[in-house]
Amino acid sequence: MMKSLWIASTGMETQQLKMDIVSNNMANINTTGFKKSRADFQDLLYQTLRSPGATSATGNQIPTGIQIGHGVRTAAVQKIFQMGDMKQTNNPMDLAVEGDGFFQIIMPNGEIGYSRSGAFKLDSEGRLVNSDGYYLEPEISIPSETELITVGTDGTVSVTIANETSSEEVGQIQLARFNNPSGLRSVGRNLYRPTDSSGDPEVMTPGENGLGTIAQGYLEMSNVNLVEEMVNMIITQRAYEFNSKVIQASDDMLQMASNAT
Repeated sequence: MMKSLWIASTGMETQQLKMDIVSNNMANINTTGFKKSRADFQDLLYQTLRSPGATSATGNQIPTGIQIGHGVRTAAVQKIFQMGDMKQTNNPMDLAVEGDGFFQIIMPNGEIGYSRSGAFKLDSEGRLVNSDGYYLEPEISIPSETELITVGTDGTVSVTIANETSSEEVGQIQLARFNNPSGLRSVGRNLYRPTDSSGDPEVMTPGENGLGTIAQGYLEMSNVNLVEEMVNMIITQRAYEFNSKVIQASDDMLQMASNAT
Protein backbone atom coordinates (compact mmCIF):
# COMPACT_ATOMS: atom_id res chain seq x y z
CA MET A 1 0.00 0.00 0.00
CA MET A 2 2.90 2.34 0.66
CA LYS A 3 4.15 1.67 -2.89
CA SER A 4 0.79 2.66 -4.34
CA LEU A 5 0.98 6.03 -2.57
CA TRP A 6 4.32 6.88 -4.15
CA ILE A 7 3.33 5.43 -7.54
CA ALA A 8 0.13 7.49 -7.64
CA SER A 9 2.04 10.60 -6.61
CA THR A 10 4.32 10.26 -9.66
CA GLY A 11 1.19 10.04 -11.80
CA MET A 12 -0.20 13.24 -10.31
CA GLU A 13 3.11 15.06 -10.83
CA THR A 14 3.37 14.08 -14.50
CA GLN A 15 -0.28 14.95 -15.17
CA GLN A 16 0.25 18.35 -13.56
CA LEU A 17 3.19 18.91 -15.91
CA LYS A 18 1.09 17.83 -18.88
CA MET A 19 -1.62 20.28 -17.85
CA ASP A 20 1.02 23.03 -17.73
CA ILE A 21 2.03 22.14 -21.30
CA VAL A 22 -1.59 22.06 -22.49
CA SER A 23 -2.30 25.44 -20.88
CA ASN A 24 0.76 26.99 -22.55
CA ASN A 25 -0.31 25.60 -25.92
CA MET A 26 -3.81 27.04 -25.51
CA ALA A 27 -2.50 30.39 -24.25
CA ASN A 28 -0.45 30.75 -27.45
CA ILE A 29 -3.16 29.73 -29.90
CA ASN A 30 -2.97 33.21 -31.51
CA THR A 31 0.82 33.61 -31.28
CA THR A 32 2.34 34.00 -34.74
CA GLY A 33 4.64 31.12 -35.65
CA PHE A 34 4.13 29.33 -32.30
CA LYS A 35 4.84 25.60 -32.22
CA LYS A 36 2.96 23.40 -29.77
CA SER A 37 4.68 21.16 -27.24
CA ARG A 38 4.00 17.54 -26.34
CA ALA A 39 5.02 15.62 -23.22
CA ASP A 40 6.51 12.14 -23.57
CA PHE A 41 6.31 9.84 -20.54
CA GLN A 42 8.22 6.71 -19.48
CA ASP A 43 7.50 4.10 -16.86
CA LEU A 44 9.97 3.92 -13.96
CA LEU A 45 12.12 1.04 -12.71
CA TYR A 46 10.52 -2.28 -11.87
CA GLN A 47 10.99 -4.35 -8.75
CA THR A 48 11.45 -7.95 -9.86
CA LEU A 49 10.12 -10.39 -7.26
CA ARG A 50 10.28 -13.35 -9.65
CA SER A 51 12.19 -13.18 -12.91
CA PRO A 52 10.38 -14.25 -16.10
CA GLY A 53 11.84 -17.47 -17.46
CA ALA A 54 13.37 -18.51 -14.14
CA THR A 55 13.27 -22.13 -13.03
CA SER A 56 10.93 -23.00 -10.16
CA ALA A 57 11.73 -25.35 -7.31
CA THR A 58 10.05 -28.19 -9.21
CA GLY A 59 12.21 -27.58 -12.29
CA ASN A 60 9.52 -25.89 -14.38
CA GLN A 61 10.10 -22.63 -16.23
CA ILE A 62 8.17 -19.62 -14.88
CA PRO A 63 6.36 -18.08 -17.87
CA THR A 64 5.76 -14.49 -16.72
CA GLY A 65 7.35 -13.78 -13.34
CA ILE A 66 6.42 -10.95 -10.97
CA GLN A 67 7.47 -7.38 -11.71
CA ILE A 68 6.03 -4.31 -9.95
CA GLY A 69 6.42 -0.88 -11.50
CA HIS A 70 7.26 2.26 -9.56
CA GLY A 71 5.30 4.84 -11.50
CA VAL A 72 5.94 7.27 -14.33
CA ARG A 73 8.27 10.12 -15.18
CA THR A 74 8.51 12.78 -17.88
CA ALA A 75 11.04 11.71 -20.50
CA ALA A 76 10.85 14.75 -22.77
CA VAL A 77 8.82 17.81 -23.74
CA GLN A 78 9.03 18.01 -27.51
CA LYS A 79 8.28 20.91 -29.83
CA ILE A 80 6.16 19.85 -32.80
CA PHE A 81 7.31 21.84 -35.84
CA GLN A 82 4.32 21.05 -38.00
CA MET A 83 3.46 24.02 -40.17
CA GLY A 84 0.59 26.23 -38.99
CA ASP A 85 -2.17 27.74 -41.12
CA MET A 86 -1.35 30.71 -43.35
CA LYS A 87 -3.25 33.94 -42.72
CA GLN A 88 -3.42 36.56 -45.45
CA THR A 89 -2.81 40.08 -44.13
CA ASN A 90 -1.93 42.01 -47.31
CA ASN A 91 0.73 43.79 -45.23
CA PRO A 92 3.96 43.90 -47.30
CA MET A 93 6.02 43.62 -44.09
CA ASP A 94 4.35 40.34 -43.07
CA LEU A 95 6.32 37.33 -44.27
CA ALA A 96 5.74 33.61 -43.84
CA VAL A 97 7.95 30.61 -44.51
CA GLU A 98 6.21 28.03 -46.67
CA GLY A 99 8.00 24.85 -45.69
CA ASP A 100 11.19 24.27 -43.75
CA GLY A 101 13.33 27.10 -42.41
CA PHE A 102 13.70 29.89 -39.85
CA PHE A 103 14.21 33.63 -40.06
CA GLN A 104 17.48 34.81 -38.52
CA ILE A 105 17.14 37.50 -35.86
CA ILE A 106 20.03 39.40 -34.24
CA MET A 107 19.41 39.51 -30.49
CA PRO A 108 20.67 42.34 -28.22
CA ASN A 109 23.69 40.28 -27.10
CA GLY A 110 24.80 39.91 -30.71
CA GLU A 111 23.85 36.24 -30.97
CA ILE A 112 21.49 35.04 -33.68
CA GLY A 113 18.07 33.70 -32.72
CA TYR A 114 15.81 31.79 -35.05
CA SER A 115 12.11 32.39 -35.53
CA ARG A 116 9.10 31.28 -37.56
CA SER A 117 7.33 34.58 -36.91
CA GLY A 118 7.59 36.96 -39.85
CA ALA A 119 5.64 39.94 -38.48
CA PHE A 120 8.31 42.49 -39.42
CA LYS A 121 8.25 46.28 -39.15
CA LEU A 122 10.49 49.19 -40.11
CA ASP A 123 12.48 51.07 -37.48
CA SER A 124 13.36 54.78 -37.64
CA GLU A 125 16.27 54.05 -39.97
CA GLY A 126 14.21 51.89 -42.35
CA ARG A 127 15.65 48.56 -41.24
CA LEU A 128 13.53 45.42 -41.06
CA VAL A 129 12.99 44.47 -37.39
CA ASN A 130 10.69 42.20 -35.40
CA SER A 131 8.16 43.38 -32.79
CA ASP A 132 10.95 43.81 -30.19
CA GLY A 133 13.12 45.88 -32.54
CA TYR A 134 15.60 43.05 -33.20
CA TYR A 135 17.18 43.26 -36.65
CA LEU A 136 16.64 40.70 -39.37
CA GLU A 137 19.87 38.99 -40.44
CA PRO A 138 21.18 39.78 -43.01
CA GLU A 139 20.28 43.40 -42.35
CA ILE A 140 17.93 44.97 -44.89
CA SER A 141 17.21 48.70 -45.13
CA ILE A 142 14.30 50.23 -47.00
CA PRO A 143 14.79 53.75 -48.45
CA SER A 144 12.48 56.39 -46.96
CA GLU A 145 11.08 57.40 -50.37
CA THR A 146 9.93 53.83 -51.15
CA GLU A 147 6.41 53.46 -52.52
CA LEU A 148 6.28 49.69 -53.03
CA ILE A 149 8.10 46.80 -51.33
CA THR A 150 8.24 43.43 -53.06
CA VAL A 151 9.63 40.23 -51.51
CA GLY A 152 10.10 37.33 -53.89
CA THR A 153 9.64 33.67 -53.00
CA ASP A 154 13.45 33.37 -53.02
CA GLY A 155 13.75 36.16 -50.40
CA THR A 156 14.83 38.89 -52.81
CA VAL A 157 13.69 42.27 -51.46
CA SER A 158 13.03 44.93 -54.10
CA VAL A 159 11.64 48.45 -53.76
CA THR A 160 10.08 50.94 -56.12
CA ILE A 161 11.15 54.50 -55.42
CA ALA A 162 8.76 57.42 -55.88
CA ASN A 163 8.69 58.83 -59.43
CA GLU A 164 10.64 55.82 -60.77
CA THR A 165 9.25 53.02 -62.91
CA SER A 166 11.88 50.33 -62.34
CA SER A 167 12.41 48.45 -59.07
CA GLU A 168 15.70 48.26 -57.17
CA GLU A 169 16.97 45.26 -55.22
CA VAL A 170 17.95 46.22 -51.65
CA GLY A 171 18.61 42.87 -49.96
CA GLN A 172 18.28 39.11 -49.81
CA ILE A 173 16.55 37.26 -46.97
CA GLN A 174 18.33 34.07 -45.94
CA LEU A 175 16.72 31.18 -44.05
CA ALA A 176 18.33 28.70 -41.67
CA ARG A 177 17.57 24.99 -41.41
CA PHE A 178 18.40 22.49 -38.66
CA ASN A 179 18.75 18.72 -38.80
CA ASN A 180 16.76 18.41 -35.56
CA PRO A 181 14.57 21.49 -34.97
CA SER A 182 12.98 19.80 -31.94
CA GLY A 183 16.39 20.11 -30.27
CA LEU A 184 16.27 23.92 -30.40
CA ARG A 185 16.04 25.80 -27.09
CA SER A 186 13.01 28.07 -26.72
CA VAL A 187 14.05 31.44 -25.27
CA GLY A 188 10.71 33.25 -25.55
CA ARG A 189 9.78 36.18 -27.81
CA ASN A 190 9.13 33.67 -30.64
CA LEU A 191 12.86 32.90 -30.73
CA TYR A 192 14.94 29.73 -30.58
CA ARG A 193 18.62 29.12 -29.95
CA PRO A 194 20.62 26.18 -31.35
CA THR A 195 21.96 23.42 -29.10
CA ASP A 196 24.21 20.41 -29.59
CA SER A 197 21.05 18.39 -30.16
CA SER A 198 19.68 20.64 -32.91
CA GLY A 199 22.98 20.81 -34.76
CA ASP A 200 24.46 23.86 -36.45
CA PRO A 201 22.26 26.00 -38.72
CA GLU A 202 22.48 25.53 -42.45
CA VAL A 203 21.91 28.97 -44.01
CA MET A 204 20.65 29.07 -47.58
CA THR A 205 18.57 31.02 -50.05
CA PRO A 206 14.83 30.28 -49.72
CA GLY A 207 13.76 27.50 -52.07
CA GLU A 208 17.29 26.10 -52.34
CA ASN A 209 17.80 22.35 -51.71
CA GLY A 210 14.25 21.83 -50.49
CA LEU A 211 14.26 24.83 -48.14
CA GLY A 212 10.98 26.71 -47.69
CA THR A 213 10.05 29.76 -49.70
CA ILE A 214 8.87 33.23 -48.63
CA ALA A 215 5.22 34.29 -48.89
CA GLN A 216 4.74 38.07 -48.71
CA GLY A 217 1.56 39.42 -47.15
CA TYR A 218 1.00 36.28 -45.07
CA LEU A 219 1.67 35.18 -41.50
CA GLU A 220 2.06 31.63 -40.23
CA MET A 221 -0.35 31.11 -37.36
CA SER A 222 0.10 28.86 -34.33
CA ASN A 223 -0.09 25.13 -35.09
CA VAL A 224 -2.12 24.51 -31.91
CA ASN A 225 -5.33 22.55 -32.54
CA LEU A 226 -7.85 23.84 -30.00
CA VAL A 227 -10.08 20.74 -30.12
CA GLU A 228 -7.09 18.45 -29.63
CA GLU A 229 -5.88 20.49 -26.67
CA MET A 230 -9.34 20.48 -25.09
CA VAL A 231 -9.43 16.68 -25.35
CA ASN A 232 -5.93 16.50 -23.86
CA MET A 233 -7.04 18.75 -21.02
CA ILE A 234 -10.01 16.51 -20.19
CA ILE A 235 -7.91 13.34 -20.35
CA THR A 236 -5.22 14.93 -18.16
CA GLN A 237 -7.77 16.12 -15.63
CA ARG A 238 -9.32 12.65 -15.39
CA ALA A 239 -5.93 10.95 -15.08
CA TYR A 240 -5.01 13.34 -12.26
CA GLU A 241 -8.34 12.59 -10.57
CA PHE A 242 -7.86 8.81 -10.89
CA ASN A 243 -4.39 9.01 -9.35
CA SER A 244 -5.72 11.08 -6.48
CA LYS A 245 -8.39 8.41 -5.90
CA VAL A 246 -5.64 5.77 -5.75
CA ILE A 247 -3.96 7.77 -3.00
CA GLN A 248 -7.26 8.09 -1.16
CA ALA A 249 -7.98 4.36 -1.52
CA SER A 250 -4.49 3.44 -0.31
CA ASP A 251 -4.92 5.74 2.67
CA ASP A 252 -8.25 4.07 3.50
CA MET A 253 -6.60 0.66 3.30
CA LEU A 254 -3.79 1.80 5.62
CA GLN A 255 -6.37 3.15 8.04
CA MET A 256 -8.25 -0.16 7.99
CA ALA A 257 -5.01 -2.07 8.60
CA SER A 258 -4.01 0.21 11.50
CA ASN A 259 -7.45 -0.11 13.08
CA ALA A 260 -7.24 -3.90 12.90
CA THR A 261 -4.02 -4.06 14.94
